[in-house]
Amino acid sequence: MPKPTTKALPIDAPARRRIPILLRRAWYGLNQAFRRRIAPIGVTPDQFTVLRTLLEHEKTGLTQSELTREMGSDANTIGSLVLRIERAGWINRARHERDRRAYHLKISAVGRAKYKEARKIAITLQEELLAGWSEKKREEFLTNLAQVADRCRSVAKR
Repeated sequence: MPKPTTKALPIDAPARRRIPILLRRAWYGLNQAFRRRIAPIGVTPDQFTVLRTLLEHEKTGLTQSELTREMGSDANTIGSLVLRIERAGWINRARHERDRRAYHLKISAVGRAKYKEARKIAITLQEELLAGWSEKKREEFLTNLAQVADRCRSVAKR
């Protein structure tokens, strides 16, 4: 006997799950949990992301505009964030060798220590969020989430 087919709800049906709401709820919950956990060490989620991104590009360094693109943010937000982190001594700026208007941003020893401290907290939080799933399911989820993020960026550029 053939299985009955379930007709999908229209994309705008109130009972249907919607990407914007789900992503916002997930981001807000994650950001709040992380913010609370790293607050005692004096780091914000955005500062952590800057430090992580600079470490990921440590060999070449990043300019502020490259950091803005890597983080998927806007220039004003990154500008004030970089200024605060530089004043805290977590990063250093050095003149770009080819573009006199630009600076390479590099993480300092103090910034590296702050990052390592916050990273332990970030890893624990991610393990909690993905607990109960098999490694295969975790990887599938992260792959799908990366695809959604890439598609969002692509659509935004059009």
